[in-house]
Amino acid sequence: MVLLFFPRTADIIRDRFGVRYSKRPSVNDCLRGLSISSRRTIKTGDAGTGKKNPAAVRAHRKFISFFSGAQGLDLGLEKAGLECIAVNDADPVACKTARLNRPELTVYEGDIRGLTTPNLCSELNIEPGELFAIAGGPPCQAFSTAGRRLGLNDDRGNVFLHFIQLIKELRPKYAIFENVRGLLSAPLLHRPHIERGRGFPDLTEEELPGKALLHILGLLELAGYRTTFTLYNTANYGVPQIRERLIFFASREGRNVPWMRPTHDENGLNGLNPWKTLRDAIQHLQGTEHHFIQFPKDRLKYYALLRAGQNWRDLPVDLQAAAMGDSWRSGGGRTGFFRRLAWDRPAPTLVTRPTMKATDLCHPEELRPLSIEEYKAIQTFPDAHQFAGKIDDVYRQIGNAVPCLFGEVVGKHIIAFDEGSLAPDDIQAKTSRYENTDHHSWRSSVSVREGQLTLL
Repeated sequence: MVLLFFPRTADIIRDRFGVRYSKRPSVNDCLRGLSISSRRTIKTGDAGTGKKNPAAVRAHRKFISFFSGAQGLDLGLEKAGLECIAVNDADPVACKTARLNRPELTVYEGDIRGLTTPNLCSELNIEPGELFAIAGGPPCQAFSTAGRRLGLNDDRGNVFLHFIQLIKELRPKYAIFENVRGLLSAPLLHRPHIERGRGFPDLTEEELPGKALLHILGLLELAGYRTTFTLYNTANYGVPQIRERLIFFASREGRNVPWMRPTHDENGLNGLNPWKTLRDAIQHLQGTEHHFIQFPKDRLKYYALLRAGQNWRDLPVDLQAAAMGDSWRSGGGRTGFFRRLAWDRPAPTLVTRPTMKATDLCHPEELRPLSIEEYKAIQTFPDAHQFAGKIDDVYRQIGNAVPCLFGEVVGKHIIAFDEGSLAPDDIQAKTSRYENTDHHSWRSSVSVREGQLTLL
């Protein structure tokens, strides 16, 4: 056995950033305001003890979903065998979608910071420590490399902290949450780029890359959770879409949840299935009525010149500059401009609107963007699932969702772990195309001092 000694995550945050955490809540603190428990019906087998049967509690595998959106993750978790008892989202349209599909489900509409543990426990008739899981997708814009990256300075970043606080207080057996790759390098405190470089002080410790995640992991560690994560490409798990997201598993069981084993490979190597393609996803929709927004008219003449799998680079050379406009001299591959999707590849990442010029999602053959029906199929939503709102609202909800099939993979994984049927981390196939995006390699890239890091 080799013991590696690093500083505790909590100590790094406390010493370097001056952050002070309160002690873990006592049992009395956690149960404050939960007098409703005395009025519950005692189940057979519990008479005389006043306690719940742990086996009966776990059999239900109840979870609460926060930042639920269109419920892609929730639907997948439920299909795997978990039971969703409540959802929360600040988006009124997403809440309408939840009520439309699940009228009986408790829906908390509004900012997560308006929710408290005593109220949740009272209204949902649960106790701290009873939930199988808490799940959610905290807003990613605060950490996205495509945005301003204000991190935990951002109001959206701060709701992430309240999400962690609810995990700490509700004490689910597991917490499952997803986010964008940018979280790995987000600072704890953001300094505007115009205030960096010559003439400005060096970045402080809390302004360095990765400190936001270090802070979050420290909070979870203090709450008694061991957290593992890595970046997953959903195409490697049977979803007909290249979509890369971090999945975090936090366990209160004293064991690390291992990575999810890929089931698919781009070329079907290592005994895995080949990737699912756009054709696999939408070919059954032929003859279906499609609902979609329109491309600007000035783009259509260029799309008429392109075939499936092509983009602006395949236009006649003398038309490329005019087609690209101000983006003609921009750097990068710009592969999303005038992009017709390929039939025999997974779809690229679905975005919140398929007609944004730098991330166009044009049908392989028709002069239109992907339709709502095609979005829904690519994100593996059930045919019967309905969406509230105007067409732009529907695109946004579907584009922001976790693919339902991937959510099911996540759910089956955590159930298998809970039942003790998972093998340790010995995955040979890659979960994503990026390096240093798992909890082992990421921690080795974050500067630490001597001591012991318990989250290994």
